[in-house]
Amino acid sequence: MEFRDGVAVIDGEPRVLVTADYPYYRDDPAVWADRLRAVRDDLGIEVITSYIPWRHHQPDPAAAPDFTTGGRDVVGYLALCEELGLKVIAKPGPFIHAEVAYGGLPDWICPDADPCVEPLLDAYGQVSKWGDGGAHKALPAPLGTTFLARVTQWLSAVGKEVIGGPVVALQIANEGIYTNGSRALTAYDYSPSGLAFFRERLTAWYGTLDHYNRLHGTAHSDWTDARPGADGPWGQADWGRFHAEYMAEVYRVWAEAVGTRLPVVININPPTIEELDDWLARVRPELWGDITYGFTNWMGVVSAIPDSHARYVIAAKRAPGPNMEENWGFAQLYDPAYADGATSLHQTLLALAAGATGFNIYTGVSTSGWTAELDVASPSPYPDHAPIAADGTVTEKAAAVKALADFFALHGPEFLECAPVTGGAFGLYLPYAGIAALGGDARCGAALRAYHGRMRAEGRDYALLDLSSATLEDLAAHASLTVPGGPFMHREVQELLAAYAAQGGAVTVDGPVPLLDENLTPCDLLSHVAAAPAAGAFEAPVVYGSADAYIRIHPERDVQYVTVLVQDGNDGPVGVRTPYGEIEVVCAKGGAAVIRIVGGLLDDVVVKGVNGYLNSAEVPRVSLGGTTFAGQAPGDLVLIGRTIGDPADSGVVPG
Repeated sequence: MEFRDGVAVIDGEPRVLVTADYPYYRDDPAVWADRLRAVRDDLGIEVITSYIPWRHHQPDPAAAPDFTTGGRDVVGYLALCEELGLKVIAKPGPFIHAEVAYGGLPDWICPDADPCVEPLLDAYGQVSKWGDGGAHKALPAPLGTTFLARVTQWLSAVGKEVIGGPVVALQIANEGIYTNGSRALTAYDYSPSGLAFFRERLTAWYGTLDHYNRLHGTAHSDWTDARPGADGPWGQADWGRFHAEYMAEVYRVWAEAVGTRLPVVININPPTIEELDDWLARVRPELWGDITYGFTNWMGVVSAIPDSHARYVIAAKRAPGPNMEENWGFAQLYDPAYADGATSLHQTLLALAAGATGFNIYTGVSTSGWTAELDVASPSPYPDHAPIAADGTVTEKAAAVKALADFFALHGPEFLECAPVTGGAFGLYLPYAGIAALGGDARCGAALRAYHGRMRAEGRDYALLDLSSATLEDLAAHASLTVPGGPFMHREVQELLAAYAAQGGAVTVDGPVPLLDENLTPCDLLSHVAAAPAAGAFEAPVVYGSADAYIRIHPERDVQYVTVLVQDGNDGPVGVRTPYGEIEVVCAKGGAAVIRIVGGLLDDVVVKGVNGYLNSAEVPRVSLGGTTFAGQAPGDLVLIGRTIGDPADSGVVPG
């Protein structure tokens, strides 16, 4: 397995990466084989993801990690996966969250227990803590000498003693570093090791203090005089840039510590709206080298909450990569809407429509056998509404998971080849994110959130581009581009935007037009470019009904994919405009559908017709050009692997 531009390539074939998580450490080893078999056969999934909790395998710092005894026998667990023909993405942390005590870190590595371990600090000098089970424990500074040495030993042991056989990839860290990817820039890392890295980066960026002082309007005599987030707008931008390079450095060091050549993926958590600028400044996949971007859910029900929808779509669009944790199991812990599979199916299809290259069922199996040392806070079973129940039986969610798995196993490579139909793009200028996050005079996150809202209201999909790495060809793929405004902008970025405008692209600056370059010398190229035209001539794809619709078109074959995402408040059918005419779809409230069209004819479809949480039960239906596929009663409609032109094309197909 490898990743190419965020797409998983398995045995030489690009695939939509469909995975399911199984927390083996929460179950009796006697049921491992049965649960893995259920994921394979009842869910149709061939790739398992599993965290490997450090605290579970090395409770005693004086002893070597235990990978072979009882419930710690992860080597035996992986052997079972191999016997069953399952591939594995191993997730050794060192921090995993996963509702495990202290995020999976062993208590003995806590700065409270070992004064040699440097604690993580915030802007006010307060120790950052992780709370679980009523306890709040100090977190280690990731680049601290003692902690980094022990982390290296742990990850190296995993690499030497565990990784092999069915393991095809690794996931490092969790949702940032300590599930803190979306935290404010003032939340960390002000530890001595963090500040040492910050000043090392300042030296690399500016070369000399004279150059730093000239741009920042300061008179420092030593690099230690440069304080995080101080020294004007450039100083604020510096702290955002530091966070991006700091995260990249931690990922690099931890990935290298495992000592394998396996591909590495990250599962960054989505932004909050309040800290959107902080997230944008910190999350720079372009700096991660060979490490692949991935993201998670955990933000609220997107079919009902506009801000949750925005957070979800922005995370999916930030860079190509798979959704590494979609909530298919937790209703009590997060929202009762997740008790029904319609909510998770809706979000899974939204992620793929918005740009994700895969999805994960988190978790595929409910579990019920873990020790208090692992978790005292979560009720049993964990989670409460997984597709496979804690006793191994199949729940109502399993059929929906298998429908998606089967659909994308058959059509995934083609789906990824199709280009989304977009109505414009937003260009990120990330120095503004650092400035805005620290209260400075610039816009980035607010401009992006407003842009997302406008595009959704108009029924337009869009692209998200990083202006520091985008090419003229990237920009030219879109007729219009919106960029945030602020006090300055790199000259080469202004030149890129001016060249795009010269080729006919329309540029809108949301905020003040920058009149200076990065050296604070005059540069007003953006004051001369054409603004984007009004959207009046655009025909939104949704003709009637309360829904979002995304269309993808194959560049060489007459194939299209239409994803219809029905909102919780919708009543009645949804009509979607396509180049072949109007598709009418009947789904449950909060449900969704994915439809393949070949040569203007309906092909395979998956339609969610029931949402028990919203008491919505519809006879599912899809109609196009005189052909209707429908169920015979309320339920889900799943047609996969059909032959175009068979007798079913002339009328109603039973569900």
